[in-house]
Amino acid sequence: MEKTNQLYEGKAKKVFATEDPSLVIVSYKDDATAFDGAKKGEIRGKGAVNNRMSNFLMRKLEAAGIPTHFAEELNDRETVVKKVEIVPLEVIIRNVSAGHFASRYGVEEGIVFDEPVFEFSYKNDDLHDPLLNTSHALALKLATREEIDTIRNMALKVNEVLKAFFAGCGVRLIDFKLEFGRLPDGSIVLADEISPDTCRFWDAQTNEKLDKDRFRRDLGGVEEAYQEMMRRVFGE
Repeated sequence: MEKTNQLYEGKAKKVFATEDPSLVIVSYKDDATAFDGAKKGEIRGKGAVNNRMSNFLMRKLEAAGIPTHFAEELNDRETVVKKVEIVPLEVIIRNVSAGHFASRYGVEEGIVFDEPVFEFSYKNDDLHDPLLNTSHALALKLATREEIDTIRNMALKVNEVLKAFFAGCGVRLIDFKLEFGRLPDGSIVLADEISPDTCRFWDAQTNEKLDKDRFRRDLGGVEEAYQEMMRRVFGE
């Protein structure tokens, strides 16, 4: 599978067309951003960690009956995925209070919820990805009611599978962001990535942060945290 022209470059990835119009190649970068791009930097080796970890987890989710866009890992930084139309709804699943949830509602970090919190935000950088509910999503025609129900059910199942997996790695899955896409036949699949960029991971014993919060909050040890997550996921 060969890259042809570049279709898109985002904060963390580049997307290239291939000779197959139904497939694209995603190339992961080491660039890091936070706070809607206000903070920029580089996390050495991040692209390889996110690519390999995301592909591993996508395969695990496929085995659990969750359809994804994953097709083939080419190398440490590049992966072939099915070309999808991204649904402009970011899904956030929260198992424990942290980040925006804690600051928005004035609660401390670390409160374990009785059941997962499910959030939608409008995937729109110009508007800073505002929170919205199902009625808003329907009014804006971002997705149909059937698609929203499918996305909610898939996201909660993803949470069950990932929570159990990471618990076996000595990691608490605090919260995470998901994106979904439409295939040409209209079916919904999990897209984007699952990585320390898109998830909050805390060590199960110490609650040490093992994710992008180390970059956001200038905690230091950013590369080491990404490599530690890689080691735990792959048992290396």
